[in-house]
Amino acid sequence: MKLNNLVKTNRNKIRPGRGIGSGKGKTGGRGIKGQKSRSGVAIKAFEGGQTPLYRRLPKRGFKSFTSENIAIINLSHLQKFHDNKKIDLNTPIDLKFLQDKKILNKKYIKLKILGDGDLKNKIIITTNYVSKQAKAKIEKVGGTLKIIEKFVLKKNLASVAKKLTENANTSKK
Repeated sequence: MKLNNLVKTNRNKIRPGRGIGSGKGKTGGRGIKGQKSRSGVAIKAFEGGQTPLYRRLPKRGFKSFTSENIAIINLSHLQKFHDNKKIDLNTPIDLKFLQDKKILNKKYIKLKILGDGDLKNKIIITTNYVSKQAKAKIEKVGGTLKIIEKFVLKKNLASVAKKLTENANTSKK
């Protein structure tokens, strides 16, 4: 190692646009004129008036803003978990039970049962949604199916309106 090979660490940083003696004076290393020589220019996807690539490519698919986290599980999966002794089909099965057994992720808030595969054992299951095939297969084996009713606004409004009219009629008499 020699003195002429040492790297200087006490060099000042280059300050563009601070006079011609700085080496980066006048235009500050930006060249001459034009849009890019000015400050505040951001033309990342600009292609000179041509339609940019991100607008030429087709948009695919649809993602709903109101999508719910619904766990979907087939009857074949339930039977497989029973065969592997991970769950017992004699105990009542619902979303919380499957999440506790680490079969389903904690992010799901509803459960849907689909009818792919067959069941060999009776099953007691509580779910939000069920397909026709799954319902038929569960009943065929002799299992019980409890569907959690979702809140239906129309029925409640009709009953409230009926009560209000009855109350109005009784108060007039």
